[in-house]
This record gives sequence, structure tokens and C-alpha cells, in this order.
Amino acid sequence: MLLRLLPILLFATAAFAAEPQIIELWPGTPPGEMKADGPEQNTSKPGVGLIAGRELIRLGNVTKPQLHVFLPPKDKANGTCVVVCPGGGFNILAWDLEGTEVAEWLNSIGVAAAVLKYRVPTAKLEPKWLGPQIDGQRAISLVRSRAGEWGINPERIGVLGFSAGGHLTIRLALEFAKRAYEPIDDIDKASCRPDFAAPIYAAYAYDDKAGKLRDDVVVPKDVPPFFFAHAWDDKIDPRNSLLLGAAIKAAGVPCEVHVYDTGGHGYGLRFVAEKPVTTWPARCADWMNRNGWLTKK
Repeated sequence: MLLRLLPILLFATAAFAAEPQIIELWPGTPPGEMKADGPEQNTSKPGVGLIAGRELIRLGNVTKPQLHVFLPPKDKANGTCVVVCPGGGFNILAWDLEGTEVAEWLNSIGVAAAVLKYRVPTAKLEPKWLGPQIDGQRAISLVRSRAGEWGINPERIGVLGFSAGGHLTIRLALEFAKRAYEPIDDIDKASCRPDFAAPIYAAYAYDDKAGKLRDDVVVPKDVPPFFFAHAWDDKIDPRNSLLLGAAIKAAGVPCEVHVYDTGGHGYGLRFVAEKPVTTWPARCADWMNRNGWLTKK
């Protein structure tokens, strides 16, 4: 199975079927705070902080939240869409590593991808995820409102994110009953509840001082199914995934948790042979397939 999926993991498959549709999330100034101190730009330095031997885009000072929508070829499309939330500590967005490369993988398995360019930095605000959560809720509603146009089943819209974006994924999947902003137009009439969630090496759910989930991480009875991936040697404690997974399971909702012995943090989908955690996309695709999200409808 792994050998069959390695070409996908290594991105040896064909690139996107088409250029992304870039959509502004808001008709004007987004609700909530922003703390940018300069123009939007890639803050990476050449040759520094490589992942799997390759550079990445660290996008900073995002003040115009957008969705970059990548649709799979029509003959492969299965009607499922995933809103992708790159990580970056709510300081930057790992735009290609945890965004566009994820969209390419999703397209390769027939899934539409909407990469969320949420506002950053917000790390010094309280709570640091509120602005991104506002953008994320709007993004899910926007995708659902345009599902017919994009060939998407409005009941098959998931969310997947990494590190800080993994925490954003958690917030979007737990806190959908009430929006974090006042609705502004018809887009906000569409539900912002994701149909499934996949936080990958997610942060900020576990209170390491108290040794438990944060008090404000509360699992509702109608929580959607979850998939988690983490490594034991991650600098972000794997109990972020383990304890939340246990709480979701206790609520009677399907949940799958993969914790690998090694792999660290921030690998995205870039395969490294000696890091088995980087095979997580194959496990996630298996999980999506078992739940029917990769079957055409």
C-alpha cells in the first residue's frame, strides 16, 4: 500500500489541473483584530530552515484573508472538499509546505481543496486564534455556499490543518454552534460546521501545566469525526491529539489517532524514509475512504 502511494507523497504525480481560484473572504475589512507591521511577504531566508532538504514559503503580514480553491480534474472529482489551514504559530503561514502541497495531494485523490490564507500575525493577541477562527468559519460557509458551482457535496466539507492551523481546525470543529462574528451577508447563512476534521501535529489544545485539555476545549455532542497524526518526539506534546481524541471517542463519535515513535514537528507532507510519521497522508486517505468521502456521489 505504501509503495503504491509513495508517488503521491513525493509529489511525482501531475500538478494541479488548473490554476487556483483566488477569492477574497470578506467584502471589506475583516471583523476582529489584525497586527501586521509591514507588507505581506515571504519571510524565509535562502537555505535556512529547510524541510526535507527543501525551502518553504513562510508568509507573513497577511491582512487580506483569502481562499485559494484548487479543483481536481472532473473525471477524478468525488464531491468532497477540504479547507486547508497552514500552520506557523499564528505568526506566519507555511504556505506551500502545509498549504498548496496539501491541495496537490488532495486533488490527486479526487478531493477539492480550499487553502485558507488567514490573517497573521495574531500570536500576541488574546486569544491568538480568534481572528483565524473568524476567517475559518467564513471560509467553510463560503465553500458550502458555492458547493454547486464547484461540484462539491455540501455535506462533505472537511477541514485539515497543521500545528497552529491544527488548533484552528480543532476550534472550527468544536465551536460551530455560534459564529465568532456577526453574520454580514448571505454567505453566512450557510453552516460553518465542518463534516470532518484532521488536525496534524496540532498545538494549544493541551494545558501542559495542568496536565489536561484546556478548559475551553470542549467537545459538543454533535462533534464531527476526527483524524489525528502526531509523533512522540514532537516539541508539541502529543497529548494535544491523544486527550482530545479520547474525549471525542467518549462522546460516541468516530475518531482515529496515529502517534508515531519519531518524526518531530513541521514536516507537512514531505516524505522522509526514516520518519514513518511522514506516511500519515496514506493513513488519512484510508480513513477518508472508509468513511465514504472518496467515493463519487
